[in-house]
Amino acid sequence: METKVLFLEDEPTIREVLTEYMLISGYQVTAVQRGDRALELLGEQEFDIAVLDICVPGADGFAVLEFIHKNHKKTAVIMLTALEDEQTQVKAFNLYADDYVIKPVSPIILLKRMETILRRTSGGAEEEKEKAMGLVLQEKAFCALYRKERLPLTLSEYLLLQTLYREPDRVFTREQLILCIFNEDYIGNDRIIDAHVKNLRKKLPVNCIKTVIGVGYQFDAEGAER
Repeated sequence: METKVLFLEDEPTIREVLTEYMLISGYQVTAVQRGDRALELLGEQEFDIAVLDICVPGADGFAVLEFIHKNHKKTAVIMLTALEDEQTQVKAFNLYADDYVIKPVSPIILLKRMETILRRTSGGAEEEKEKAMGLVLQEKAFCALYRKERLPLTLSEYLLLQTLYREPDRVFTREQLILCIFNEDYIGNDRIIDAHVKNLRKKLPVNCIKTVIGVGYQFDAEGAER
């Protein structure tokens, strides 16, 4: 899922250049030039990070920062401004800005600042998820963790769990699970899935795979939390 950025900047050239760099880096960017428009958008949707100029038409960047802190506590904020006096910077941090960047700034440096802050905030979210749920999949490493301990799953067992985990509202038939795990290379009885489920249940510390009689299997998110 793309990271959503709210970018408030009234100077057209800076807005266009930095927006282009963010887009190239894979961010989903909503760029606006007025603070009141930024507030409207924040009333309608969530953003992962906001990059805010202070001196803009309408509500200023501080008003937007304060609104974010009160209503969107998970949204990280970088103040991007030409104001470099100590009093203004202190005010920004007192209003819970995550960073303060003085213009002019290299687009690469700004992107690195964003990356660092997002790594920290998303890491916190992942820790909260681990505490709440216990079961976490690290898809790039093809492994499952429970309370940070790696589970001894075979590749087929992991792929089965991953398939169910990704779509907890969906019930998968055995045939669909075979395609997800083996593609079209498997020839044999579809009851092989039952054997994998049985072994997987033995290795999982939580009861999170539900049998849907007459259909197949489904991931039980509530069971994973118990």
